[in-house]
Amino acid sequence: MSDDMNGVLKQPEQSRIERAAELRKILSYHSWRYHVQDEPEISDGDYDRLFKELVAIEEEFPQLVAPDSPTQKVGGAVLKNLPTQEHSLRMYSLDNVFDTDEWAEYVQKTLRQVPEAKPEDMIFWVEPKMDGLAMELIYENGVLVTALTRGDGYKGEIVTANMRTVRNLPLSLRTENPPSLLEVRGEVVMTRADFQALNTVQAGKGAKIFANPRNAAAGSVRQLDSSVAASRPLRFMAYGIGRVEGHPGWASQHEIIEALAGYGLAVAPEAKLCNNLAEVAAFYEDLSKNRQKLAFDIDGVVAKLDRLDLQEALGYTSHAPRWAVAMKFPAEQARTKLLDIQLQVGRTGVLTPRAVLDPVTVGGVVVSYATLHNEDEIRGKNLLVGDTVIVQRAGDVIPEVVSSVPEERDGSEREFHFPASCPECGNHIHREPGEAAWRCVNKLCPAMRKETVIHFVSKAGLDVQGVGEKWIALLMDREMIKTPADLFRLGKLDLLKLDRMGEKLAGNFVAAFAEVRTSASLHRLICALGIRHVGEQTARALSYAYRDLDEISQAGLEDLQKIPDIGPEVASSIVDFFAEPGNRELLEDLRGLGLWPRSEPPVEKSASESPLGGKTFLFTGTLSISRDAAKKLAEDAGAKVVSAVSKSVDYLVAGDAAGSKLTKAESLGVAVISEEEFRKMLAQIPEKPKNQPVPQTGEQGSLFD
Repeated sequence: MSDDMNGVLKQPEQSRIERAAELRKILSYHSWRYHVQDEPEISDGDYDRLFKELVAIEEEFPQLVAPDSPTQKVGGAVLKNLPTQEHSLRMYSLDNVFDTDEWAEYVQKTLRQVPEAKPEDMIFWVEPKMDGLAMELIYENGVLVTALTRGDGYKGEIVTANMRTVRNLPLSLRTENPPSLLEVRGEVVMTRADFQALNTVQAGKGAKIFANPRNAAAGSVRQLDSSVAASRPLRFMAYGIGRVEGHPGWASQHEIIEALAGYGLAVAPEAKLCNNLAEVAAFYEDLSKNRQKLAFDIDGVVAKLDRLDLQEALGYTSHAPRWAVAMKFPAEQARTKLLDIQLQVGRTGVLTPRAVLDPVTVGGVVVSYATLHNEDEIRGKNLLVGDTVIVQRAGDVIPEVVSSVPEERDGSEREFHFPASCPECGNHIHREPGEAAWRCVNKLCPAMRKETVIHFVSKAGLDVQGVGEKWIALLMDREMIKTPADLFRLGKLDLLKLDRMGEKLAGNFVAAFAEVRTSASLHRLICALGIRHVGEQTARALSYAYRDLDEISQAGLEDLQKIPDIGPEVASSIVDFFAEPGNRELLEDLRGLGLWPRSEPPVEKSASESPLGGKTFLFTGTLSISRDAAKKLAEDAGAKVVSAVSKSVDYLVAGDAAGSKLTKAESLGVAVISEEEFRKMLAQIPEKPKNQPVPQTGEQGSLFD
């Protein structure tokens, strides 16, 4: 917000700057754990509270919004072995409220943002918030041509062949006059009954047992083999649209849903129009009480302003529409016994306690284990082994011990103490002052070595396709490998010695490492090495600043701290990693195998070299590309992009159906240009070289003949 009409920004205190940076770091880490690793460490509720805190700071101080802020993106990771395609309009996430009081505050905020709207205009289309995989279906002249996962919101994976197998999905719309282009958005889901039946079949085959219907649906849709998706009881439930051409002129959300249902697409039968706030609150309360009676898992209610003109007027924040909100349900809880607390050793040596529970059904899922994070959490929640405890599935996904029930103790309970030595290797463990974690100090601890190799091949590392945690654990238990480099030396004959390893699977295993050896980028290899405090963003920054691992290993503390987002702690961790003899030995081994990617740092263009440099742009209306894609084009050319009209805007790029922003810009004398004129300005800029990794294959022959 500005201090005055001249647009002077209020300056944040240092404590707010530091808190925003801290929140970005924390949220980015936990987003990666959830969306990429599928191993969340905190509950959805805790994540949402941190996210809302960051949003509040950034709304108060827009200059603190960083390009890499979690508020600027929608979670998700794109699988590299599926082809991808950009969404023509970005698929956003939703903001959350957690009770009817927060819902009332949201409505009041909405009214303030659209002064012309009146309380009686607050009519909402409400529907159950399906817990599935977000999907976009593209119909051309009524025929399904493409299906895309949400991916990262900008670009999704093409899963058309898999979606064609979904039983309730029409391949052709049931109408004689379909729109020439219709992008339908919805969720791929699985009923609870179908989910239980699927897991019964999986167990009978000795195959993977899915944790919940959402995971089963997501895993089925993203298979490379469409016959797998065809064998699964998947369903598609539509909840909205993206880009449309040639439609009859819908004016409301409920008209859109009625039209989709008329076209033969399934929509939530419980969805309804609510004429005021009280009706929405009543719908939320009723569904919260009766959610287990529904066929599908839901984790809340979505309320959308019904009138499309109000949706247009409100627009979007950097991550969510202002005209829709998710009203989350409280986590379901149950009582059970805390039978034991076990310790698991991770790749960095951290000992993570895990609660062993007397199995209990929570929200339709049997829960036997829950993470306890660290010693402080055990003490803070006053947990004793043998306690009766309250357990919940936070966000209906993550098992969490909420608290103990001290009044039910009978004296047989015992306090849990961290041991003096590592449960895996017997060596000393240590807790640094100011840290919550206990760590094994033995770098040769077998648990750490195993987790290091598992991380190396995981999605967070080199993302080696088809090589999962269980295979790595088996290979290490059989002492067939000791380091990540050993994986590249395995041949078919070695692998065929393993139980349930067939000829085809062994060939795929070997081929996967042959492919990644020559195609891995520098930043992916940095991620795979598992350097403490170095995540995806820092790895990319290092790959931009240095050509290869040799250059990084020779960088000093001062050099590293010149790179954005690398402070003293991260720099020290990087230097320490390359100083460790065992790590240097591994790197030389990888170099000898030919896994030594190089990359060219991106060439940055100064603002003075670009006709857009230093200019402020605003986009409105419908463009041939998404507004986010247009924003990126402008920013890459040195421009600044804003979301509100003011005298400081140099150019308003107006697409079709430009609304109130165009009117206001004209009244302020802001230059209005078309998308074509914007593209002509871009065409005057020489193309910037792309940062392409140059894989080095080494001088030796193939290791996999």
